[in-house]
Amino acid sequence: MKPKKRHVLLLLLLVCTGTTEAIEPISTSIAVGMAVALTGFLASYQNIHNYFHECCRPEWISLNRTGLQHDLETKLFGQHIASRIVLKAVSGFVANKNPKKPLVLSLHGWTGTGKNFVSQLIAKNIYKEGMDSSFVHFYTAQHHFPNSNKIKTYKSQLKRWIKGNVTNCAHSMFIFDEMDKMQPGLIDSIKPFLDYYEKLDGVSYQKAIFIFLSNTGGESIIETALHFWRAGRDREEIELKDLETALSLLVFNNKKSGFWHTSLIDKNLVDFFVPFLPLEYRHVVQCVLAEMEAKDLKPKKSVAEQVAKDLVYSPKSERAFAVTGCKTIGSKLDYYI
Repeated sequence: MKPKKRHVLLLLLLVCTGTTEAIEPISTSIAVGMAVALTGFLASYQNIHNYFHECCRPEWISLNRTGLQHDLETKLFGQHIASRIVLKAVSGFVANKNPKKPLVLSLHGWTGTGKNFVSQLIAKNIYKEGMDSSFVHFYTAQHHFPNSNKIKTYKSQLKRWIKGNVTNCAHSMFIFDEMDKMQPGLIDSIKPFLDYYEKLDGVSYQKAIFIFLSNTGGESIIETALHFWRAGRDREEIELKDLETALSLLVFNNKKSGFWHTSLIDKNLVDFFVPFLPLEYRHVVQCVLAEMEAKDLKPKKSVAEQVAKDLVYSPKSERAFAVTGCKTIGSKLDYYI
């Protein structure tokens, strides 16, 4: 049974409060009794600091599968493929006590379709501190690796960062945004960490999670979704097999992508290429209603419909998909309320 915070604070106060005054015999007996009790407590909780401060332990890192499933079903709109893959991939990986390699997910799709949001949901339901966890590491190409002339330096830094963080906590998560803007070849520097090695220089990376976010392949996903749209077919009929092979090839052969001819794909180290479908009008309405709730506003469908109606859609003649998805909803909503 975990001690209540007030009890731990009381014990810490007794330990940390010093005094130079003489102690009466009866007080000494009480103190000895308390010391015995405290010693027994410390034997079970050797590091009280970890009770209050995040550490790499199950109390702080543990998958809430029910929570993840609920979030994917109620907060992510229009992404039946991504929702299913992410839930199964993450829950299966975490349940495996001895994975052979890290979990590697590559999320692809148009802007505003939910890639970044899903990575946040994963972090939220694994780490008690969510994206604020010291074990969740977020990198963006343009911020962390902006200069093409420093790729050797970036490779060295990236390897050092990952090794240091996994050494600190085997259950670390690494999120790489803007993979389509990353310097080609840079991501290959971490290939050994993603491979089937039990240990590298004494460090095991097998329990880590790597998530890559990219717009690359978005056009191919849109073409498939548009084909279903024009045929009058339900988008829920689209399956992973309709997209994954073509998506991986497009990503691999895109010279402007950080995945261009990468060994991560060539050696099949990416477990899932997760496609995010372009969002339709009805999905944008759902996004607006969810944003209103998040801002503690009474959801009004008429307002949500107006916001969704005023967005730019593509193709223009058919207005099939919102060009920016749900990305700008938060800022646009303020104009309508």
